[in-house]
Amino acid sequence: MAIFDALLAPISTLIDKIVPDPKARDAAKLELLRLQGSQELELLRTQLSAIVAEAGAADPWTSRARPSFLYVMYALILLAVPMGVVAAFRPDMAEAIGRGMTAYLNGLPEPLYALFGTGYLGYTAARQWGKARGTDR
Repeated sequence: MAIFDALLAPISTLIDKIVPDPKARDAAKLELLRLQGSQELELLRTQLSAIVAEAGAADPWTSRARPSFLYVMYALILLAVPMGVVAAFRPDMAEAIGRGMTAYLNGLPEPLYALFGTGYLGYTAARQWGKARGTDR
């Protein structure tokens, strides 16, 4: 429950910033509070506790696995910057590269994208939890 309590305020603040409609914002916050008492929350709490345990592990391979995976995904996303430069000077080449990258990214299995999202959220939650406890800076 402590993990969810630590995440509740940041998630509520995020909802305030993202959802412009006051009615939709209130509905999202209500759903968040409803989630607090449901079995889904228990599952989320279990997953987060495993992530926190891995992040705090003494083994450097275990504790750095998620951040390393995020860096790989960031690199893939940041490849769009040089593609913009190529497109400015050689649109035909940029289109061919784009088709190749699209084919490559479509070939990646959907669970990999789900793993990225889970890892990103879990890493963020673990960092926030560590900061709330005062063990991370």
